[in-house]
Amino acid sequence: MTSWLAGWDTQRSLRIDDWGAWWAAVTRPLALGEFAAIVVTGLLAWGLTARLQRKWVGAGGQPGIVLGQRGVDGVLFPLLWLGLAWCARLVWLRWDDHAPLMRLALPMLLALAVIRIGVKVLQAAFPDARGVRVLERSISWLVWAVWVLWVIGLLPVVLQEASDISWKVGSATLTLRKLIEGVINVGIALLLALWLSSALEARLLRSAHGSELSLRKMIANALRAVLVSVAVLLALSAVGIDVTTLSVLGGAIGVGIGLGLQKLAANYVSGFVVLAERALRIGDQVRVDGFEGRITDIRARYTVIRNGSGSESVVPNETMVTQRVENLSLADRRVWQSTVVGVEYGCDVDRVQRLLREAALSSQRVLREPPPFVGLSAFGADSLEFTVGYWMNEPESGSLGLRSEVNLAILQALRANGIDIPFPQRVVHQAVAPGPAPAAPA
Repeated sequence: MTSWLAGWDTQRSLRIDDWGAWWAAVTRPLALGEFAAIVVTGLLAWGLTARLQRKWVGAGGQPGIVLGQRGVDGVLFPLLWLGLAWCARLVWLRWDDHAPLMRLALPMLLALAVIRIGVKVLQAAFPDARGVRVLERSISWLVWAVWVLWVIGLLPVVLQEASDISWKVGSATLTLRKLIEGVINVGIALLLALWLSSALEARLLRSAHGSELSLRKMIANALRAVLVSVAVLLALSAVGIDVTTLSVLGGAIGVGIGLGLQKLAANYVSGFVVLAERALRIGDQVRVDGFEGRITDIRARYTVIRNGSGSESVVPNETMVTQRVENLSLADRRVWQSTVVGVEYGCDVDRVQRLLREAALSSQRVLREPPPFVGLSAFGADSLEFTVGYWMNEPESGSLGLRSEVNLAILQALRANGIDIPFPQRVVHQAVAPGPAPAAPA
C-alpha cells in the first residue's frame, strides 16, 4: 500500500509538496466543482448504503461488518464512496488535467476504508477481548500517519531511507522497507482471514441449535486457525521471505511447547476434543468441581459455565477432559431435583405425602410426567423426614429458584393444614451441688 501511494498518479497531478501550485489550483473556480463532486458522491454512497441497510434489516438480517448498525458505520460506505469518487475523478480528468482536491480526497477515503475494515473485523473476531481498543487505535494512527507522510511529500523519502537500511539474516538480506512491507502485508492478510472466518462462523452458527452448535463451533475454530496460518504464509511469501527459513523458529516453538507451554497446548487440544466428541455441548447443565451451571461457550482454550445467579466460571478445557464432569442434561433435558422436609411424629403420613406432592406440582417447571415422588426417607431424632423428588425442565434457567419455589409451597401447605415442622429439642438436667450441713440446735 505504501509503495502504491508513493508513486500514485505523479505524472498527471501536481506535486504534493509544491504548496504554491497547490494553493493556485485549489483557489481556482474549477475547485468548487471538484468539491461538489466529492460531496455528491458521498451523499450518493450514503443513500445507497442506507437503502441496502433498510432492506437487509427488513429481511431479518443481523448487523455485520459490511453494513454495521446504521449502514454508515459499516465497511461498505467508505468503499462505495471511494469507488464513486474514483469514477468521478476519471470523468473529471477528461477536460481538466489537474484535480488536486480529488487527488487529496481519494487517499483520505482509502485511509478511512482501511481503518473501518480493521476496526470492524477486530470487533467481529474478538468481541470480548480487552486489547481490541488498543489495536483499533494503533491501526488508525498508523494509517493516518502514512496519509500525512504522503500529503507532505515525505513518504517516498522515508521509503528510500528504509531501503538503505539492511542487515543479513543467514544467507538472506533484509531491509527495513521489506520488513515494513512484510508487517503491513501480514496485517492485511490477517484482517482478511479474520473477516472471512467471522463471516463463515456467523453463517455456521446462525441456524445451529442443540447438538449441532458444538460441532459447528469446532468447525468454525478450525477454519479460523487454518485461514490465519495460510494468510500469514502467503503474506510472507509475497514479500520475498523464504518460508523454509521459519523451520528453525518452528523447532524453537516446538521445544517451548514441550518445556513450558504443554498446559496451554493441552488446553487447546482438549478444546477440539470436547467439541469433536460432543459429550459436552453448549447449553448443557453441568457440575464441575462443585460449580453447577449451564455451558454458554466453548472456546479453544477454556469453557464458560454460567450458573443461575449470573456468576460465570472459566474452566480450562484440560479439566473438562481429564477430570470428572457431571452432565445433567447429556442424554435427557430433564433434570432430577429433590428436597427434604421433617414433620412431627404424630401426623398422618398419607396426608403429608399428598400435601407434599401437591406442593411440588404447584410449580410450572415441575414435570407432570413422570410425576413427583414423595417418600418417608428417615426416622429422625426429632421428626419424620420426607424426601420430595421431582423432574424439572429448562435446566439452563437454574435450579435454585425452583427449589425455593417448591420449598415455599411446602411450607405454606403444612402451615395451612396445622402440621408442624419440629425443631430440635433437648432435655437439660441441672445438678444441684450439696451445700454445707445445717448447724445443730442450741
